[in-house]
Amino acid sequence: EVKLVESGGGLVQAGGSLRLSCAASGFAFGDYAIGWFRQAPGKEREGVSCINAGGSTYYVDSVKGRFTISRDNAKNMVYLEMNSLKPEDTAVYYCAAEGMCTFYSGSYYSWGINYWGQGAQVTVSS
Repeated sequence: EVKLVESGGGLVQAGGSLRLSCAASGFAFGDYAIGWFRQAPGKEREGVSCINAGGSTYYVDSVKGRFTISRDNAKNMVYLEMNSLKPEDTAVYYCAAEGMCTFYSGSYYSWGINYWGQGAQVTVSS
């Protein structure tokens, strides 16, 4: 059974930090790109960051310089370190797996996603 389980969400003040974790199982983790998406209330889901199987990383402009994605293939884990958080970062964050990061012209698209996690709430207070 394929599983992607996010953890590490919570409530933080603006300017603070959180680290999201994504634990993967049930598929060949090392062969997949893993990405993070988020969905704020009343808004469409948006891609945030992705790390491909080879370790290359991608970020949308709104989080570049503040968020860092990394992976540990020995543990089947992906992390999203989020610093200098802003109220507009408030959303449910999802990790997702695909063959390669579907990242074009600065946007990260979900059409290639094979597996989704259940999501973790991140709330940033002002």
